[in-house]
Amino acid sequence: MSEQHIASAFDRDLEAIQAHIMKMGGLVEAAIMNSARSLETRDEELAQQVRQGDKAIDALEELINEETARLIALRAPTASDLRLVLSVLKVSANLERIGDYSKNIAKRTTVLASGGDINGSAAALRRMAREVERMLRDALDAYIQRDAELAAEVIDRDEEVDQMYNGLFRELLTFMAEDPRNISSCMHLHFIAKNIERMGDHVTAIAEQVVYFVTGERPTEARPKADITSQSA
Repeated sequence: MSEQHIASAFDRDLEAIQAHIMKMGGLVEAAIMNSARSLETRDEELAQQVRQGDKAIDALEELINEETARLIALRAPTASDLRLVLSVLKVSANLERIGDYSKNIAKRTTVLASGGDINGSAAALRRMAREVERMLRDALDAYIQRDAELAAEVIDRDEEVDQMYNGLFRELLTFMAEDPRNISSCMHLHFIAKNIERMGDHVTAIAEQVVYFVTGERPTEARPKADITSQSA
């Protein structure tokens, strides 16, 4: 009876932490799309909301860390339970980093607000951000549902984000070569594109955690990395 009581207490505490993860995920999803929308529409007020909203994301990560440490100390989980608890820390850390990248994009909106869009690049960035946001939503669904198959699909989709990034990178290089006056704006836009591409990497890391805690094994094949700029880095 005592073991059942401990198990139910563990499940209850874990559910509370996972609720924080889902709340944090929802805030991060909104930050991704609002940062991209603020860039496309040159909405400095929305960009400011994204920057301010990052504080709530950071606070949730701290709360999750504290409650996870408390759960480990009080319940002493073992084997698969411990693997699941430790995955919570990695998921929240990746969410926090995605939130930081969204904040960085919002900061660039203010810098680019006075300039014109370069050949629809802001819309291309929004489409790229939209794909990352969809990947994150599916990764979090896979996390809650313990769906390793869905998580594996998310991992594969990161290659599409890399391809979108590569295409935009080539376009920006062309614009800078054609007119040096575009260099400053293009450099900012490339920074934003790279931030979105890195968001995709962190979403992939979340999906890889799902595969690990569900199956007990790391994804067996190296994830294809289609970002051409990382190959020379």
